Amino acid sequence: MTLTPLVYWAQRHKDIYLRVELTDAQNIDVQVHENVLQFQALGRGAKGQHNYEFSLEFLLPVKSEVSCKSTQRQVNITVRKEQRGWWERLTVQERKPVFLAPDFDRWLDESDAEMEIQEKEEKRNRLKAARHTEEGFISLKTSFLFVYNLVQFLGFSWIFINMTVRLFIFGQDSLYDTFHTISDVMFFCQILASVEVLNAAFGVVRTGVTPTLIQVVGRNFVLFIIFGSLEEMHHRPVVFFVFYLWSAIEIFRYPFYMLGCFNTEWETLTWLRYTVWIPLYPLGVLAEAVAVVQSIPIFDQTKLYSIPLPKAVGTSISFSYVLHVYLILMFLGLFINFRHLYKQRKRRFRTKKRKTH
Repeated sequence: MTLTPLVYWAQRHKDIYLRVELTDAQNIDVQVHENVLQFQALGRGAKGQHNYEFSLEFLLPVKSEVSCKSTQRQVNITVRKEQRGWWERLTVQERKPVFLAPDFDRWLDESDAEMEIQEKEEKRNRLKAARHTEEGFISLKTSFLFVYNLVQFLGFSWIFINMTVRLFIFGQDSLYDTFHTISDVMFFCQILASVEVLNAAFGVVRTGVTPTLIQVVGRNFVLFIIFGSLEEMHHRPVVFFVFYLWSAIEIFRYPFYMLGCFNTEWETLTWLRYTVWIPLYPLGVLAEAVAVVQSIPIFDQTKLYSIPLPKAVGTSISFSYVLHVYLILMFLGLFINFRHLYKQRKRRFRTKKRKTH
């Protein structure tokens, strides 16, 4: 005796959906031949655990390819119509088979199906528009970051090459006029570096705000307050060492970021970007500290930036006290940034090793 499972159906303009009520179905065989669907499977239906089968001759032509997915509770079959359209019934015979019933969970009238198609199309268009907007933003962001890093790379490269050439040509004499020959470009690069704090704060780049802020503020403090405001510091050799160490780090950092804008990497440059700072960054902070220490007697003598107190007290608070506090904060910042950079380096090369293996 042939057992027939319960079958529920629904349609859209392009597809026919069949839901066969068989739990734990096995040995499923579904075929479409000459517009007739044949189904056989072993499973638990209305009559218990048995072999079940049925056949359906469709009203209009369908494609022979069938999509069949079995779950623990049922078998879902999708048949693609040969031509897009809405059928008045599923089978050729007007009287539907007794085992066939509408699937009200998926049932839609033709007008409702049209609205569903329209909603899907609108959603697809919204996603497409959002994707184009996002791609446009990413493209704009990439262009901005590339140009910024390129400008900084050119600026610091000019500083590094200029100072190197002058050192070979003039020897020790070049140490004493660094500020007058280099300071304009250094002022430009360090003012522009403030953009990096904004990039980190607004999520344009994925990096911590605190380490970036410490570096930018620290460098600008030395450049503008220590060197820029004290003419007596302009001819000190320490200016050469500070500028040279700063630029030696940046000529590797900025081209690394330039390549990163296009998801490109040069292994040698990556290694240099994550390695040269290990000796150069502490030496740079040490040179900055020497500059601060050398400026303290000058601030005491000139009373520049001193805080005046009431006449009854008859004195003022020297700016040198601020510099003493700044020296402590400088080495605290060195510890924070060194730790941050070391973690970056460790994470970077650990990731590369995983990719290699």
